[in-house]
Amino acid sequence: MRALLKTAYAQDIRLFRYGGTGRLVCGLLFYAALLVIAPRGFLTAWGACLYALAFGIILLRRDSQDEGGSAAFWYGLLGVALLSAPLLADDYAVSQLSFVLTYAIAGIGLVLLSGQAGQISLGHAAFMAAGAYTEAILHNAGAGLLVSLPAACLVAAALGVLVGLPALRMRGIYLALATYAFAFIVEEILARWETVTGGNQGLTMDWPRLVLPGVSYGFESEREFYYLVLGVFAAALLAALNLMRSATGRAFQAVRDSEIAAKSMGVNVAAVKTTAFTISAGLTGIAGALYGHLLFTITPEGFTIFLSINLLLMIVVGGMGSLHGAVFGAIFLVVLPQLIASFRDLLPPALASQSGIESGIFGLIIILFVLFEPDGIYGRWVKIRAYFDLFPLYRKGSFRRQRRTMASERDR
Repeated sequence: MRALLKTAYAQDIRLFRYGGTGRLVCGLLFYAALLVIAPRGFLTAWGACLYALAFGIILLRRDSQDEGGSAAFWYGLLGVALLSAPLLADDYAVSQLSFVLTYAIAGIGLVLLSGQAGQISLGHAAFMAAGAYTEAILHNAGAGLLVSLPAACLVAAALGVLVGLPALRMRGIYLALATYAFAFIVEEILARWETVTGGNQGLTMDWPRLVLPGVSYGFESEREFYYLVLGVFAAALLAALNLMRSATGRAFQAVRDSEIAAKSMGVNVAAVKTTAFTISAGLTGIAGALYGHLLFTITPEGFTIFLSINLLLMIVVGGMGSLHGAVFGAIFLVVLPQLIASFRDLLPPALASQSGIESGIFGLIIILFVLFEPDGIYGRWVKIRAYFDLFPLYRKGSFRRQRRTMASERDR
């Protein structure tokens, strides 16, 4: 048991607990600046590894007097590894990391909606498409990233409001069907509105540009764009962490657990649901804008209902109740198809030639997770960590799943 001694009221009302004024973020910013100003070839692959290790040990060492110092140390090393990745990996690996971070941004928005607010959505591909097409139209018109990226967020958030308002009287499977129908409507609009969206041929775009007064900087490689995606992901993660510990985040959880209890405590359930859809759609729109630059060509076929299902299954596998689950699920979504394709050659020729093997294996893994680990990859990681913390004093059955009640049973 650990007791936390609070000496000031400001410790309770401080909004930006994860804001980044401590040694961790300062050290990472210093390291990022070194990577930017260092001349090409300044660090070799092995030199970068050794420097990253020394940097993490010296500047991000654990402080026994600092609360959470151990976590800061490991997250600091993770940050150093992510910043050093373009120095150690080839362009293909860097592009896959960019896809992971892009999916993770969309996963963060879906965790806030489904994991925190308890609202199911099968229409997030529509929000992702709204962000991607807005980014493509503004980018091709000559707008810089500081204009097109916020615009993509606002357009997707506006669609989130349109979905959230009619969905106030729906829940469960009925809400899922409503968002499912919305995704089909958006997909059909993208295919039919040829003068704006290009129809089935879609739109093309290249790397984004950062336009400032008197300065224009264009991202021209996978490595440069990776740092942009990494920065947007870090900002989205910090914003979601602070949102979850705010009054709005607590209202999300209250509505998720019991709408009747939330109403009795004075929570405006309609406003909370609409806010959850708006924030989630805005983050997904940002992910869609980055996703479009990774694909270079966007078409309606890239934002079908299957993408919505993949996004939802991503947080189910990763862990719906935690932001860690969005990252774990994004890694799962990007890495698993490649692993299946790699092991396909080991199967008998009659079986390997069959179509749909990847989808079948993917579905089987999803079923196994739902049956044996409903808390996802992050839930399993928490149990493994707790096991070693308690070893050898743990009790058999300590991590046995508790009975879960339906929302209709909680409202009785």
